[in-house]
Amino acid sequence: MAILKLQGVTLGFGGPPVLDGADLEIERGERLVLLGRNGTGKSSLLGVIRGVLEPDHGTVRFESGAVVGYLEQRVPADLAGPALEVVLAGHAGPVDERIRARARSLLDRIGVAEDARVEEQSAGLKRRVLLARALVEEPDLLLLDEPTNHLDIDSIQWLEDFLRRHVRTILFVSHDRAFLRGLATGILDLDRGQLTRYDADYERYMERKAHDMDVEARSRRQSDKRRAEEETWIRRGVRERRKRNQGRVRRLMDMRSEHAGRRDVAGRVQMQASSAAPSGRLVVEAKGARFQWEGGPSIEGLDATILRGDRIGIIGPNGSGKTTLLRLLLGELEPNSGTIRRGANLQVGYFDQLHAKLDEDATAAENVGEGNQTVQVNGKERHVVSYLGDFLFTSDQARGGIRHFSGGERNRLLLARLFSRPSNVLVLDEPTNDLDVETLEVLEDLLADYEGTVLLVSHDRELLDHVATSTLVLEGGGRVGQYAGGYSDWQAQCTAAAPEASKPRKGKGKRKRKGPPPSALSKEERSELRGLPARIEALEADQAALHAQMAEPSFFQQGGEAIAEAKTRLESIETSISSAYERWEALEAKQAGGFDPGD
Repeated sequence: MAILKLQGVTLGFGGPPVLDGADLEIERGERLVLLGRNGTGKSSLLGVIRGVLEPDHGTVRFESGAVVGYLEQRVPADLAGPALEVVLAGHAGPVDERIRARARSLLDRIGVAEDARVEEQSAGLKRRVLLARALVEEPDLLLLDEPTNHLDIDSIQWLEDFLRRHVRTILFVSHDRAFLRGLATGILDLDRGQLTRYDADYERYMERKAHDMDVEARSRRQSDKRRAEEETWIRRGVRERRKRNQGRVRRLMDMRSEHAGRRDVAGRVQMQASSAAPSGRLVVEAKGARFQWEGGPSIEGLDATILRGDRIGIIGPNGSGKTTLLRLLLGELEPNSGTIRRGANLQVGYFDQLHAKLDEDATAAENVGEGNQTVQVNGKERHVVSYLGDFLFTSDQARGGIRHFSGGERNRLLLARLFSRPSNVLVLDEPTNDLDVETLEVLEDLLADYEGTVLLVSHDRELLDHVATSTLVLEGGGRVGQYAGGYSDWQAQCTAAAPEASKPRKGKGKRKRKGPPPSALSKEERSELRGLPARIEALEADQAALHAQMAEPSFFQQGGEAIAEAKTRLESIETSISSAYERWEALEAKQAGGFDPGD
């Protein structure tokens, strides 16, 4: 039986329903990502599943005794206290020793001390504690709403790995394409109230979604053509009207009703950057630059050259100094030592991740037009309301206040403001938070084609891979390395360098070990440890093959018994993978004399 079953669920808030007869089944072992435009109702669907929103129609049924966990989108501002107590707050009933032991085990797995004050931790560690709180009830289904927002790349990779290894059944909302590729076993698409399931990877989903949209567009064109012909027929002279077929008239009435109730596809964001005159060939040159905040992150010995047309990705953990590095490169800060030279005729456009440049008391149009009714975009005058329409703002939204704008709407507004100003250097500090995938891909295309220079701080690995021509990496201790290419190129260069760094030194024998020897493994355990990587690799190969088989359109044309057998096989493989990883951790911990995280 499915853990969760939705049948005919409809939910509206006075306008067109955000859920219109939605059906959904989630089986154990599935990890489904929910995709859709900003504002389509993804969080509302999670709210219906959690029971905090009551559907207007339809039913929501759970397997008997099923427990649902939830990781919210934003870290609560009042989150405080020792980590253990924050995690235990996620347990609804009395806290006994079994629950307390589980909470401690979860904190050990996520790498947070039980007495650590949560309010003093980074955003990434706070989110880890919230994840442990969601898992303390041992949920049968875990719901995640944009879990990667405001996390750095290391934290995102940790989260992806943890969920894949330790949580069996997940429904999550995410715009991070690398994250959803690594985690999702299937895709749910929410579009104009319709919930459609695609048992496919992201690439096949995009192909099949495009095909479905083409079929819908052709069907609508044919329907509009037939309706136009019938409208012409019914408008004929009096003699023709006396003889008209009443059945045909009723069909026309049905066509009119269908057309009136039609919900058109939301438009695609249209972006173009206003270009300024080209900058000089040199944009920024840093030599031995050093900067130190009092009690804050430092930049040490920065050497970098940025030329016109370069697209520079900037990577580093939260709090490592990425924004400080940007301000140094732009001249908002001067180095304590060393030099930073900037080129001629730089016109900088800046996207601020904290939205500090948005006026909360002004309308959306006033934020972009600054009191003017028009804006100049690449030499063409546009009415500011019409221009905001390119960014999917209605005229009412354009003329209204922004205090209640969502995170995605604020990001689109800031992008609209940014691209209406002429620039030859674009600086974007975490521009992707809260943007839906389609808008993100439009932004990606714009940055890839931009003729000026781009400085991009981002945790989105795919965006960095598709845009960056080189990458500045904050590597710890204030050191900044410069690498050719994007995120994957940097990773490949680190991997290539690792074997050299790990080679034994020549000339002297082995050094004597100081301190107690590691805990010894038995002969059987050593043999098991050596064989685990190959076993995991084989299991993951079987998993990938089964995913590919289930992604084929012909898979669901089989009988129900064959489909159920494949899903059971997939569930068994994923359980085996999780157990193998846990055993690997336990054996390595024992070999090193450390703590077994499975205890």
